[in-house]
Amino acid sequence: MIKILIDPQIFNMQTYGGISRYYTEIFSRLKTNKELSIILPIHTTNNFYIINSGLLKQKELITYFISTLNALGISTRSLNRKINKKKIKESLKNAKYDLVIPTYYDPYFLAAIDDTPFVLTVYDMVHELMPQYFTDDPWNVIENKKELLEKATKIIAVSKNTKKDIIKFYPNIDESKIEVIYHGNSIQVNENVVVDLPENYILFVGSRDYYKNFYFLVESIKDLLIKDTTLKIICAGGGRFKDEEIEFLTKNGVLDKVEQKYFEEEQLGLFYKNARCFVFPSMYEGFGIPVLESMACGCPIVLSNSSSFPEVAGDAGIYFDVSSKEDLMNKIVLVLNDEKLRNKHILKGIEQAKKFDWEIAASQCLELYKKAING
Repeated sequence: MIKILIDPQIFNMQTYGGISRYYTEIFSRLKTNKELSIILPIHTTNNFYIINSGLLKQKELITYFISTLNALGISTRSLNRKINKKKIKESLKNAKYDLVIPTYYDPYFLAAIDDTPFVLTVYDMVHELMPQYFTDDPWNVIENKKELLEKATKIIAVSKNTKKDIIKFYPNIDESKIEVIYHGNSIQVNENVVVDLPENYILFVGSRDYYKNFYFLVESIKDLLIKDTTLKIICAGGGRFKDEEIEFLTKNGVLDKVEQKYFEEEQLGLFYKNARCFVFPSMYEGFGIPVLESMACGCPIVLSNSSSFPEVAGDAGIYFDVSSKEDLMNKIVLVLNDEKLRNKHILKGIEQAKKFDWEIAASQCLELYKKAING
């Protein structure tokens, strides 16, 4: 029996998010393997994915206490983090494991694992590539990641581009211990849910901060939005607009043309399916799960020709020059107006998305875990 300890730090940080989804998808599949004993030492969490994964043990009294605080509108994230960190330290102290899986870059566990191997997954290198956006980093990602990269038994990179960036910034890292394992896709289009969406919209998904290039998108197509009275941008998730975003949209004359909408997990597929196109203008992503989601839902995707995007989207993507607002506008207009091209990329996207599978990813992760354990 192989005993694997999952360090829960990402589940303390995220309610939703690509990293916590990644670990949930992998380990919800591996938990059915009778060769494995998977231990997730966590008292309580607000993370949507792990709550519904079957990976958590029976609820304890503290879980109900946390749930009560949440119901009262009291933030429990820091309390979750404190409680769970104490629990994992107890787990590391009181038992021996064959492998440890840190889910983010806090190296606190190193002092307790002695020579136990651990496998680190690197999701992107955005902190190293764009440090100007992370001058106030409470997680100290760059320094902590460097330490863990150097000490990790094996490293998983989520794309070939991410592996290339690791080697670029840390040439002393042994390249042979880095393996590329792609994400899978789990989104489904549920036609039975109700979603309040306009008939004619361009979709933007997730965080709008910094390198995500949301302002770039709006500035690129503001004239198009004003000219076409029916066309809107729908921002799915990412939190309500901040004051500075409202000011920006007002200044550009499109405040009534850009809407932010929350969604439940089972609704997201319809956000993609009903969109005229999905635009992912981000300057950099380690992988970009929304790329897969868009293709799988039959939504044509316009995305920048940078980082891992060509690797993931292949010839299903409609690429624009990340330095050219005019090129982005032209590509969006092309998708909106050329139905034949639009349908061609929809079909290509559906086929491309089939290449990425969580079952394959889980199997590849397990093989790598065994390599780490066996030295």
